[in-house]
Amino acid sequence: MKSVFPFLLFTTISILSAQTNSYEISFDNAVHHEAVVKGTFPNLKMDTVSFRMSRSSPGRYALHEFAKNVYDFKATDSKGKVLEVLRPDPYQWQIIGHDGSVSISYTLFANRGGGTYSQVDETHAHLNIPTTFMYAPTLSDRKIQVDFKVRKDLNWKVATQLPLVSGTTYSAPNLYYFMDSPTEISNHSVREFEVENNGRKQKIRFVLHHNGTEEELDAYFENVKKVVLAEKEVYGELPEFDYGTYTFLACYMPNASGDGMEHRNSTILTSTRSLGNGGMEGNIGTVSHEFFHAWNVERIRPKSLEPFNFEEANMSGALWFAEGFTSYYTNLILCRAGIITPEKYIEGISGTFNYVWNSPALQYFNPIEMSYQAPFVDAATSVDPVNRENTFISYYSYGSVLGLALDLSLRKEKLNLDDFMKLVWEQYGKTEKSYTIKNLQQALAEYAGNDFADTFFNKYIYKSEMPDYSALLNSVGVILKQDMEAPYFGVAVSLDGDGHGEIRSNPKMGTPAYISELDKGDVITDINGNGFPDGQQFSAYIEKLRIGDTLKITFERFGFEKQTTLVLESNPDYSLFLAEKEGLKPSKKQLRSRQEWLKTKKK
Repeated sequence: MKSVFPFLLFTTISILSAQTNSYEISFDNAVHHEAVVKGTFPNLKMDTVSFRMSRSSPGRYALHEFAKNVYDFKATDSKGKVLEVLRPDPYQWQIIGHDGSVSISYTLFANRGGGTYSQVDETHAHLNIPTTFMYAPTLSDRKIQVDFKVRKDLNWKVATQLPLVSGTTYSAPNLYYFMDSPTEISNHSVREFEVENNGRKQKIRFVLHHNGTEEELDAYFENVKKVVLAEKEVYGELPEFDYGTYTFLACYMPNASGDGMEHRNSTILTSTRSLGNGGMEGNIGTVSHEFFHAWNVERIRPKSLEPFNFEEANMSGALWFAEGFTSYYTNLILCRAGIITPEKYIEGISGTFNYVWNSPALQYFNPIEMSYQAPFVDAATSVDPVNRENTFISYYSYGSVLGLALDLSLRKEKLNLDDFMKLVWEQYGKTEKSYTIKNLQQALAEYAGNDFADTFFNKYIYKSEMPDYSALLNSVGVILKQDMEAPYFGVAVSLDGDGHGEIRSNPKMGTPAYISELDKGDVITDINGNGFPDGQQFSAYIEKLRIGDTLKITFERFGFEKQTTLVLESNPDYSLFLAEKEGLKPSKKQLRSRQEWLKTKKK
């Protein structure tokens, strides 16, 4: 999620005002998901002009090949003469024989409403700019104007971080700012409030395209405000947003795709859940995550992502911090803001903790190397099977549990992660000086001492060791407990169409299913001579058995019947919960530490 580009000063822009590239986009055939894009590029000095569709998008790390949805391309000069078009590669259109000006037009098919792609239909035009607009790399410093030809018959309005010129025309100081400015065009509702920040007010604007009521939006917006203020407290201030405004572009519609994507002064929030159907609680976490990126990633920015490359995949070893620490704060902020209870927050950590703690992938890659995998997993697509169950841990989750460990470790030293983030913000965010992983280690050493920083980085970042979570959680009166009586099969099994059990994922290394040589795609037809336990969840069937029970399994693989023996083991998963739930009474020190961590009032 993450493109931030230096903001060109208007004094420089004025010099280039005569060299403005202009676009217009219209949606007459929205019912069939088409948009028509036109662009004019004047004052050209080169004989050949290359236009491209981006292969990547701010905030994504994988390739997405947006050119695949472009057709009916035409190019003319200032007199309307049709120009010759060459195609040197799948992403590029080369124009020759122009008279110093080129106008292009093409049709775009767009039907995925999320943070990476665009969607055009009769409910909205949801536009991710790199997915939508062709660009000329050699003209990237030019000012841009774009006219969004809204469907007045559908009561559409424009919402974007781009500044308004007039009517439905907006501007960008350069290509990079344009590419980083998603736009929602629909019959949406708007709520906004002002936040005092360093002696001046900044506007926080929440745009929502949904099928719900204004009353639901009012209630939801109260939680949005709580999130904004709780995150401001972490850093001590808001970023200085360009044009003094930050815009949430939310689309909670059944035709959308669940996603969140941060940008410099705005974010895309999409969900199929309406506010009246679980979205009030289910969507607010994305608000928390994406707004935290206004500091961490958009301004506290890895050097490895500078400058963002629209023509290639973008790789960074710092995503465990950029994405992972943001993920750590996501639900912590909801707890601090009073949107979820401390109990729910603590117990909600369990799934992420188990995913990381029990992963065989720890033996292969450290957090930096997991971050390197982003171009292969960040909404990336491929047709060949992969072994992610055994080789990959999401940098979101990995970084999140490391953020938890660092925060609690610092608190044992009477420090905290909030103040460390403030320091990183002062050194690398406010200055917009991109950082390296070594810079993060140096900042932690400055904050907590060399020994502390060296231990954390040498054990948990450059290597894949795990902190002592039991002791760390105990310091805030949280119990980490394993159910030693729960039996464990070791892989997900679900019913196929014939009443048998199909293994749906690669068994994790070392699990009973892996040891017994079961594999993804195997269909279990019989267990201990009783057939497959049809009519109930397989997990419920296993829960009734005991650790050490032996299962004689008959299964089909590649059309052949095979047998194996599996011995149930103890479930390796842990639960996290407040000590009070076990009837234990935390000490005053534990309660004080918890209250300082979660920022709850003393009862």
